[in-house]
Amino acid sequence: MWRHGQTAWNVERRFQGSTDITLTETGVAQARRAARLLAALKPDAIVASDLKRAATTAAELSAVTGLEVAHDAGLRETYAGQWQGLTHEEIIERFGEQYAAWKRGEPVRRGGGELETEVADRAAPVVLGHADKLPGGGTLVVVSHGGTIRTTIGRLLGLESRSWEALGGLSNCCWSVLGEGARGWRLLEHNAGTLPEPVLGDDD
Repeated sequence: MWRHGQTAWNVERRFQGSTDITLTETGVAQARRAARLLAALKPDAIVASDLKRAATTAAELSAVTGLEVAHDAGLRETYAGQWQGLTHEEIIERFGEQYAAWKRGEPVRRGGGELETEVADRAAPVVLGHADKLPGGGTLVVVSHGGTIRTTIGRLLGLESRSWEALGGLSNCCWSVLGEGARGWRLLEHNAGTLPEPVLGDDD
């Protein structure tokens, strides 16, 4: 699960949501660097949000691996209505109660938009559908957005939605690694920017 590179709104701390923002030059460079690392995992398939910031990020991995990118609107970032385009400070100033309720883990339609569970409802099946098509032991790279990745991981791990916030955010062009274990999905790496190391010890 790979988050897109930097955008101008990331730098300005503006809530992007489903607004279609492009990568900055720094964002493209981040994607290019990360793609070289992720290519070493020999992915079998790439699926990405159709928003430009994710699609452009995915294109860098496609260029290195030769894999075609499948684009799916189900992987878009959370639609957040009136919050979109506002800075962090403006959201707190105008929607303080709503923001506080969201941070407490209550189901909130931020800015009149989607619930986090609704984002997971549309994104998790996309991930599972593409994962099901992989060869045995295969690797899928999912290129998406911070909020969508967090809710999808929460859903795949079977966590209650109010605790999804316990999964920290992803930095631009960092990723989380999930694998299927004997009891379902496991989170193997979170907010990583380097290749996974094998787990040596009692918990492998």
